[in-house]
Amino acid sequence: MNIGMTILLLTYTAVVVWVTRRAGEALVQRDLDEVDAIRKRHEELLRIEKELAEEKKGLEGGVTRIFTLYDLTRAMTKTFSEEQALGTFRSKLAENLFFRDCVLLGPFAEEEVKEKAEEGYSLLPLTGQRRKLGTLALSGVPDEDKEKLNILANQFALSLRRVRLYQDIERLAITDSLTEVHTRRYVMERFEEELLRAQARKSHMAFLMVDIDFFKTYNDKYGHLTGDQLLRQIAALIKANIREIDIIGRYGGEEFCVVLPDTDHGGAGYVAERVRSAVEKATIRAYDTKATATVSIGISVYPQDGKKMRELTDKADGALYRAKKQGRNQVCAFGVYEREDNS
Repeated sequence: MNIGMTILLLTYTAVVVWVTRRAGEALVQRDLDEVDAIRKRHEELLRIEKELAEEKKGLEGGVTRIFTLYDLTRAMTKTFSEEQALGTFRSKLAENLFFRDCVLLGPFAEEEVKEKAEEGYSLLPLTGQRRKLGTLALSGVPDEDKEKLNILANQFALSLRRVRLYQDIERLAITDSLTEVHTRRYVMERFEEELLRAQARKSHMAFLMVDIDFFKTYNDKYGHLTGDQLLRQIAALIKANIREIDIIGRYGGEEFCVVLPDTDHGGAGYVAERVRSAVEKATIRAYDTKATATVSIGISVYPQDGKKMRELTDKADGALYRAKKQGRNQVCAFGVYEREDNS
């Protein structure tokens, strides 16, 4: 009986020990599983934190780029010339990255582009709606800044396109579409400006009225298309025989006008005769037609012939009328005519 009890007790003890051990192992395993789960969760949180940090960094970089682009765009919308636009771009570029030199090359400056490439410049072609605007050439830009440079250069291209569009619109607004010289309205505005300048400087200024002789005959004989070509070519001849500072415009129909700053009677007569002679000698080519033409020119000069624009235009027109009446293809100056008439 004692042996049986002993065996039973030992068995019970063994079972208890085994059960306790298994329970302990289960508890330990559960704790280990919990620790592992916590570790994995911690690692996941660290990964998320890292991703968030990277995303935050990217967002901060994006925000910086957006503000940079906004600042650049705002500054460049105030510019109306390529020189101003490039100056603003250089200034804003210097605030965001390092470079030694930055130049804008024209759309057809192939040789200059080649030279800059040989000198190690970074070249960025600028385009807008299939139109080549030019090439940005920069030196000394670090490799890590080239992506940012590309972004800013694209924005500059947009601004440059806006400037060019503004210039085109401005040019169209003051240019006669047929003859490609200035409109009457623009010339009259410049006439007023030059008149005020002449008054302030106490200098001379001349005004020419130029009319194509027998223009209606050309239209009737050759047709309006040939007449239009005649107007274009004579406008080009007048433009080729005056100075760059002189202002030519289409006054109306077959009449042109020219404002000659700092020009007295002698100078105005010389210019007018040169224009008249150039037209007389030229062969007008229009489609299959070859023809010749002449012009009559009237001159008035500030201050001898008038001190107001209306006076000067009326007297130049009167001198032109006399040139027509006296046989056409000649120059008539208002003041000179009056002196001859009084002699």
